[in-house]
Amino acid sequence: MSKITAAITAVNGYVPDYVLTNKELETMIDTTDEWITSRTGIKERRILKGEGKGSSDMGAKAVEGLCKKRGISPEEIDLLICCTVTADYIFPATANLITDKIGAKNAFSYDLNAACSGFLYGLVTASKFVESGSHKKVVVVGVDKMSSIIDYEDRTTCIIFGDGGGAVLLEPNEEGLGIQDSILKSDGSGFQHLHQKAGGSAYPPSLETVKSKLHYVYQEGQSVFKFAVTNMADVSAEIMEKNKLTADDVAWLVPHQANKRIIDATARRMGVGDEKVMLNIERYGNTTSGTIPLCLWEWEKQLKKGDNIILAAFGGGFTWGSIWIKWAYNS
Repeated sequence: MSKITAAITAVNGYVPDYVLTNKELETMIDTTDEWITSRTGIKERRILKGEGKGSSDMGAKAVEGLCKKRGISPEEIDLLICCTVTADYIFPATANLITDKIGAKNAFSYDLNAACSGFLYGLVTASKFVESGSHKKVVVVGVDKMSSIIDYEDRTTCIIFGDGGGAVLLEPNEEGLGIQDSILKSDGSGFQHLHQKAGGSAYPPSLETVKSKLHYVYQEGQSVFKFAVTNMADVSAEIMEKNKLTADDVAWLVPHQANKRIIDATARRMGVGDEKVMLNIERYGNTTSGTIPLCLWEWEKQLKKGDNIILAAFGGGFTWGSIWIKWAYNS
């Protein structure tokens, strides 16, 4: 019997309708379109509007579309993992809410939090359930409503983040396609440079934490940039070297959309040209766990069966990693 690998067999994305442009941000904070674009590559981002709307609403939309594309019922899903830092509630898991909203009555589900590397961590975790033979249809959702934890008076963070997400379906493959290898890393000492100060068990919500704006993203931009630009590039090159892949062998780099300068540095380290790099940061900004599935969704029609694809990310924690995938189908 051939070895079972976990292959992506469908992908779908979802972004909210509301577009927050750099021009609109100019009316809210002291910044300019040129300043934002030159430093981040971002022109606009999507924002989820509506009272009571959370990450599960975007995740449910992504998975509903995923099931339609693949021609399956949500009841066929065995497991759903939701990768997010903006859960609807402390509990229950956002994944639980998504399965309820879409009618995935036979799936068990849970959340996974690895910040911007969440989708990679989730994909590797999900692949083990498929490779073991215990599960046939596993969905990985990467979604974040970053607008819910962003201070729109802080020009260092509000220009970067947006809302959105995507989902992939993993199924068993015996042709040698799908997830081939992965490298995942973390360094908790980096937390001081990028975190949300309050809202957890260490500093529970209080009148004082709200007044002090401790429930928003705190980021030391230069420190995070320095770590990200090195580690995301290094781990992408490492997975190529480990598997004897050359730049010519790689069809696509799918990088986390944090900052165009970080993406450019990763591509250079790998030796791949701009024409092989998926880039949509200018339209969506950094959607945290959502960036990589959104890229796969937008580029799906250009992906060919057998293509070597490298996914790469860096996130708060610090967390980072890369995955080598052989694409499993033609659209």
